[in-house]
Amino acid sequence: MERTVKQTRSLQTNIAATRAEQDNEMYIEGYFAVFNRETELFRGAYEEIAPEAFNDTLSNDIRALINHDTSLVLGRNKAGTLELKVDSRGLWGRIKINPNDTDAVNLYERVKRGDVDQCSFGFNIIEEEVEFREDGTVKWTLKKVDLFEVSVVTFPAYEDTSVQARMKEYEQHKKRQLEQRKHELRERVKYGFKTANAHEKN
Repeated sequence: MERTVKQTRSLQTNIAATRAEQDNEMYIEGYFAVFNRETELFRGAYEEIAPEAFNDTLSNDIRALINHDTSLVLGRNKAGTLELKVDSRGLWGRIKINPNDTDAVNLYERVKRGDVDQCSFGFNIIEEEVEFREDGTVKWTLKKVDLFEVSVVTFPAYEDTSVQARMKEYEQHKKRQLEQRKHELRERVKYGFKTANAHEKN
């Protein structure tokens, strides 16, 4: 896939609104990505994230956003208001909510009530593996990504550009497979005729 195409991936997992006992600070926390879990992008096409995918990217200047909206910043790792870490399950994050930010507090209350409970992340692909399987399906494994934002989202969904790029790659593979089969069939027919002609001459 084109490495400059911005990607977003969403995760249907529960995030939580918490409040620290010692300082009464408000937080939204949970997993923004989970490793080794196949996600269906479209019929017959799957993707999963390798455990090492985020190893070289957590030192980036990463923002936490609302619905991927760059004008609605909840936190930032460089400012110490966004904490991100990788464990055996996936990419975990905790956003420190600004009590003076109405949008942030409103989102915190929506998460607390359970009205909003899902998340997503935005990135570029640095390295990936693709497996075209015998059953006709395809699986991409993200091996290394360049992370630039995580988001708390109302409706988790892939961007059209992300899915379209995957579909184009998948269709190109199918086209190459078809052309290969046509070539093999032509070769069999050609050599079949040659064999038949040889038998007739004998």
